[in-house]
Amino acid sequence: MIHDLNTVWYLLVGVLIVGYAILDGFDLGVGVISLFLRDPKDVRTCMKAIGPVWDGNEVWLLTAGGALFAAFPPVYAAVFSGFYIAFTLLLVALIFRAISIEFYSKVDSDQWRYVWSWAFGLGSLIPAILFGVAFGNILRGLPIDVRGEFTGTFLGLLNPYALLVGLLALAMFIMHGAVYMTLKTDGELRERMHAWALGGWAALAILYIPCTLFTMLTSPLLFDKLNGNVLFYLAMIPLLVSFPCVPASLTGHRYGRAFLASAATIASMVAMAGVSLFPYLVPSRTDPEFSLTIYNASSTPLTLKAMFVIAIIGMPIVLVYTACVYWVFRGKVELSNEGY
Repeated sequence: MIHDLNTVWYLLVGVLIVGYAILDGFDLGVGVISLFLRDPKDVRTCMKAIGPVWDGNEVWLLTAGGALFAAFPPVYAAVFSGFYIAFTLLLVALIFRAISIEFYSKVDSDQWRYVWSWAFGLGSLIPAILFGVAFGNILRGLPIDVRGEFTGTFLGLLNPYALLVGLLALAMFIMHGAVYMTLKTDGELRERMHAWALGGWAALAILYIPCTLFTMLTSPLLFDKLNGNVLFYLAMIPLLVSFPCVPASLTGHRYGRAFLASAATIASMVAMAGVSLFPYLVPSRTDPEFSLTIYNASSTPLTLKAMFVIAIIGMPIVLVYTACVYWVFRGKVELSNEGY
């Protein structure tokens, strides 16, 4: 039974990560794009597009961290201690992004808005890259010793493979954010977002091939059990369908379909990585025997059972809350003297 619960919690953490990547992914992408917008009205439009939903989207990240802490505490300890500096930078960036949305229109000053527009953009750019770098290091494996402790350095995390995955994540979020903005805008700004979405898609396509080849070279462990693994190929099918659907839908001005295809692309890519890692949570580059898995790094059976009951109750509430917020704030962004 414990093995079943361990697998269930692996899946639940994965679902939370996918949910965060899809929902806050477009928030981050919108913020990055805002760095290249010159008109303050366009920047404000970007802020208003994500203003009602960004905080709810980040709940998925907090919940994923809490689930990891409860179900796999050694993994939480190793990852958070190893990524301490990176997570501190991430936290600072997210704080400034949140403050910028609230403060941007508080003072009628070009200089004031200029400062907070940069805070909004950089507060989105830094997390977009850092999330990819962190994910790349997990795929690559961390220097974990026999006690399950991180023995590396911050600079060691900035290796070429992790940085490449960081750029891949950045392209993915830009594509996703631009597609989202095509749903929230009209006219000339929507045309520019249309172009950004196609550019992000092209960058993702270009980066995906070398990233996959680099993964084969640096993390052969991920490919050891893929021969005949039906789950991996099932996870790949949405990517094969949705990825080409993004530019096709954009070209046909079917922006809702393009957003769903972009979300499916993200979900499929994360799912493929999750299937490749299973049952590892943090592979060890020091010695594969030191790797943290869903079996040797889990909480007690009682804890897993109790948390599972909480998850069954809590997850539907989060889903209903999220759906309600998006329904209430559906439609195009309209600038007014009120709000962000």
